Amino acid sequence: MPEIVTLTMNPALDIATATDAIVPEIKLRCEAPRYDPGGGGINVARAATMLGGDALAVFPAGGASGQMIDAMLGRERVPHAAVTIAGITRESLAVVERQSGRQYRFLLPGPAVGEDDQEQVLDRLAGLAAGARFIVASGSLPPGVSNNFYARVGAIAERCGARFVLDSSGAALVGAGAAFLIKASLRELAHLYGKSIDDVAMQESAARRVVAAGRCEVLVVSLGAAGALLATADGCHRFPAANVRVAGSIGAGDSMLAGILVALVRGWPIGEAVRFGNAAGAAALLRPGTELCRRDDAERLYRDLAAGSAS
Repeated sequence: MPEIVTLTMNPALDIATATDAIVPEIKLRCEAPRYDPGGGGINVARAATMLGGDALAVFPAGGASGQMIDAMLGRERVPHAAVTIAGITRESLAVVERQSGRQYRFLLPGPAVGEDDQEQVLDRLAGLAAGARFIVASGSLPPGVSNNFYARVGAIAERCGARFVLDSSGAALVGAGAAFLIKASLRELAHLYGKSIDDVAMQESAARRVVAAGRCEVLVVSLGAAGALLATADGCHRFPAANVRVAGSIGAGDSMLAGILVALVRGWPIGEAVRFGNAAGAAALLRPGTELCRRDDAERLYRDLAAGSAS
């Protein structure tokens, strides 16, 4: 059985391209697109597989775009289970403007997922997650799915004897209940904390309070170029980011979470797991478009980060 099982309720067919300049009301000639299977949990499973981990992705899929995601995961040899639904899986578009180097991201809404389809997905997840170490709920919820849906995933994890890992935002994050590990951005930490976070001291105060309130045992806050903040019952610790030249930002957070989980499966202490997650996230930044981290990059950057912490 897989060690890591991910759930993506709102997957996307990711399309990446580039054009000289983005201006209104004219035809913009773009380069040949790159297609990738996307969505939080799918990316976590893909990145974990690239890092040498044992992961399986569960997701609803509909229409031609859903079939493309299914086929591409097969070609990448990422274990997965696509649950057929009536709606059409969404697409997302990332366009790099060559003149400025800026990336523009256009996200379409997902299809409405009815109650019967939701039950099919949960049943499939429960059947495939028996024996897993971690069940990961990642990404947004599509229309038709209630904000407490991830709490039901947490209950499945408890029944399976797995640790529940959560990476979401807004009402879906707040309504998910307790988890073993939550990966959050500063904005998501503010949602959990219930108020804005204005400075570094408040970051640690908010993170400690979220853990003390029982929302999670481990809270990892991704801070971009400032690295990451780890909060547990033992306190807070900061981890610097790797210094890399950024080619693209898509999938960096998912690669980070994948790195953390792969390291935990290997038995690493939580601090070293977060350091490896930082390296995996930075490795994704080296890749353009929708490409995720590569194992050799992640391992090299981890060695650099580990050496820096020892010096």
